[in-house]
Amino acid sequence: MTDVALRVADVSKHFGGLKAMRNVDLEIADGERISVIGTNGAGKSTLFNLIAGVFPVTSGRIELFGHDVTGLSTAKRAKRGLARTFQTSRLFEQLTAAENVFVALGGSEFRGASLRVAWPSSKHVNTVNRWSRVERLLDRVGLGDKGSAIVADLSHGEQRQLELAMALALQPKLLMLDEPAAGFSPAERIHLVRLLRELPEEITLLLIEHDMDIALAVANRVVVMHDGEKILEGSPADIRASERVREIYLGGSLDDVA
Repeated sequence: MTDVALRVADVSKHFGGLKAMRNVDLEIADGERISVIGTNGAGKSTLFNLIAGVFPVTSGRIELFGHDVTGLSTAKRAKRGLARTFQTSRLFEQLTAAENVFVALGGSEFRGASLRVAWPSSKHVNTVNRWSRVERLLDRVGLGDKGSAIVADLSHGEQRQLELAMALALQPKLLMLDEPAAGFSPAERIHLVRLLRELPEEITLLLIEHDMDIALAVANRVVVMHDGEKILEGSPADIRASERVREIYLGGSLDDVA
């Protein structure tokens, strides 16, 4: 029987009188690739924040790799293998790209702790190995030649690639990406799709993406949210063929990325 990486069971979130998300159920198998799509205000980010532990649920249950994490903090969920990126950059802009990844690699040793610059001694036995891992991670996300660049000097797309490298540094079992293609050029979008398709099979991927082409190109299953509810779930082919999805997106293109 396939192991379940994430189970969201009848989860709702209210902010005062605002019912931001209502009775959402979601189950993701270990190693599966899932995209969550929907227009602005659909509830996608609320769902992500509930799974990550940023917000407490109003009702319902969240399980991560078979453990009930509904009441656990973001730090404790990270220790169970969850890593995520954010819509807005959370990088150390005055450090180099390589230094950012070096710091993130420390997070794999103290998962969920507040990320802080705490340089190890140059005599630390793991320092050389850690720098080697930095190089490999930068190469993986297409920034192999940008390690010495100051983050503030990187393009927006390069900064998002760096955020992905830092998330992968945590060796996640569940990787959650929040609008990773925001602000990307067409060429950068194509590179991102290739990169996500090449992620190791053991990493479960949950992706929020407003760009329909990317969402459908990366996932093997797609969840559609609208007005705080999950209204449809199916394969990319199912979503392309759905008249209701076309209505929600006002006739937008559902063509795949080349």
